[in-house]
Amino acid sequence: MSKAGAFDLVSGVGGNIKKRDVLSAVDKYEKYHGYHGGDEEERKANYTDMVNKYYDLVTSFYEYGWGESFHFSHRWKGESQRESIKRHEHFLALQLGLKPGQKVLDVGCGIGGPLREISRFSLAAVMGLNNNEYQISRGKELNRITGVDKTCNFVKADFMKMPFPDNSFDAIYAIEATCHAPDAYGCYKEIYRVLKPGQCFAAYEWCMTDSFDPSNEEHQKIKAEIEIGNGLPDIRSTGKCLEALKQAGFEVIWEKDLAEDSYVPWYAHMDSSRFTLSNFRITAAGRFITRKMVRAMEFVGLAPEGSLRVQIFLEQAAEGLFQGGKREIFTAMYFFLVRKPLSDNQ
Repeated sequence: MSKAGAFDLVSGVGGNIKKRDVLSAVDKYEKYHGYHGGDEEERKANYTDMVNKYYDLVTSFYEYGWGESFHFSHRWKGESQRESIKRHEHFLALQLGLKPGQKVLDVGCGIGGPLREISRFSLAAVMGLNNNEYQISRGKELNRITGVDKTCNFVKADFMKMPFPDNSFDAIYAIEATCHAPDAYGCYKEIYRVLKPGQCFAAYEWCMTDSFDPSNEEHQKIKAEIEIGNGLPDIRSTGKCLEALKQAGFEVIWEKDLAEDSYVPWYAHMDSSRFTLSNFRITAAGRFITRKMVRAMEFVGLAPEGSLRVQIFLEQAAEGLFQGGKREIFTAMYFFLVRKPLSDNQ
């Protein structure tokens, strides 16, 4: 970890939470999850607070480790992780058929890495929807730096209650974001409402696969690790997502778990047996070094108390994601492209 990287990391820990309140925010966040006595219904009922605390706490860690695009990607032979991230975003734009001047919505946009890339690739105007004030302020700063602030913007809102009129957007997409929704049908129905008739919605979803066995304790442990480390109220199956899309009124054009045909698995860089200089910060060795540095910075007062616990539950998430992917009980690669009918009889 460079000195500049370490400073950027600790200066952002807590987001809009006051530094003295980071530890108590970590306490409250952890208690939402099964590892600390919480349950699924409590997480769903308080998802706005839970997800906001999560992203306030982890955004600087994400940006340090991942850059501006907080998502996975499947890789082809000879392709770098960075190249695959961009292709993953370009693929989404191509599937939606984005064109210059179209009005597009990014649901759960993070700090806007994909938003900026997709806008520059397609010349479409992209609006990012996010309910976390810290990520929006960071995203606006990055929009100005990259020069897309004239065509791309953000709105702070809950994707279960969007502040847009019916039939507002030419296309809508989500990248590993609507998994935070407490109710898939409610989220998809709201997306359906603001999408213009005849237009498409595409997404990458986090899902449990058909291989997941809810009676298997090890499978449940992996699922719980992913949930606590990623701010999720629950992880739905691919079948439940597809059912919710149809119930919301969408016509399914195609859907597939893209992990099935991936030459390099989406979780490969989290394999503790592998060592690579590429994307070192998110490898097992990189996470180990980051933990030691965060521990030292918290000890001397450079990082707020609670920072190390954030790093630890992110490591827990990485292990859950790796094990879930390797055992094929979880995928971050479930893709679907759906259309709102021209005649809306909903």
